[in-house]
Amino acid sequence: MYEELRLNIVAEEPAVYHTYKDRVFRILFKDKKRLLELYNALNDTDYTNEDDLIVNTLENAIYMKMKNDISFVIDSNMCLFEHQSSYCPNMALRGFLYFADLYKKYVKDVDLSIRKKIMIPAPQYIVFYNGLERKEEEFTQKLSDSFEDGKEGCIELTVRTININYGQNKELMEKCKALAGYSFFVAQVRKTLETMKLEKAVEEAINTCIEKDILKDFFLDQKAEVMAMSIYEYNEEYVKKSLYEEGLEEGIKEGIKEGEKVGILKNLAKNVEAAMRNFHISLKEACEGLGTTVEEYEKAKNIVS
Repeated sequence: MYEELRLNIVAEEPAVYHTYKDRVFRILFKDKKRLLELYNALNDTDYTNEDDLIVNTLENAIYMKMKNDISFVIDSNMCLFEHQSSYCPNMALRGFLYFADLYKKYVKDVDLSIRKKIMIPAPQYIVFYNGLERKEEEFTQKLSDSFEDGKEGCIELTVRTININYGQNKELMEKCKALAGYSFFVAQVRKTLETMKLEKAVEEAINTCIEKDILKDFFLDQKAEVMAMSIYEYNEEYVKKSLYEEGLEEGIKEGIKEGEKVGILKNLAKNVEAAMRNFHISLKEACEGLGTTVEEYEKAKNIVS
């Protein structure tokens, strides 16, 4: 019964996300062959049968604010892989909520009051980080770090975060060519951004990868979508940096010049409108995709008008 249960956990919810919200990492590792390669590299296993890996990524609209990248079951493990381009201290809490729904799906229709112990796959939560704030090759976050007053509690969840910036974790990169290729691509985009505009920089990075036979088949097949996702992602990264890392509110408190404030708000409005225009989405969807709100957009629009 439980093997049959395991084989029926693939998510059945309608896909409510538009493809513009995907990221290059997610597109790359949607391919089960690459995902299996990544799992093997992380766990020193040698699985070759893609059917051993059962993807169960949840696509329900409830995750609009915390959509994960990939989740799957293999080798008695319930795996959650996420990609982060900026440091987030709440990954353990996000994972806790996400795993709760994954396990609810896993034991769906099973009577939990039966006397026989119900066995479940062990959770494995890994974040692949390529931001610039943290420099260490690997670090962990724990759910208990978020408990108020430093209380111990009765639940724990640990997130393993792996730095996948180019030059980091070389042993892992040698084991997984797909991950190494992605790392090289991101580094190339950042490098070319120093001398050219975003769209051209992304295209140049893709062409360099193709020329060097780095994820060549992937980039040849997915070039248009990768360009769209990358442009969207780096626009989002820039907006977040402008609004949050530099700190709009903190900047106002510290008395930054009015022209600088207007420039930041103008950039916010510009990026939201570009997302609506380029990806044919609503104002609400564009704001969610860029990590802001309709209210913030309207405020920015009123100030710069």
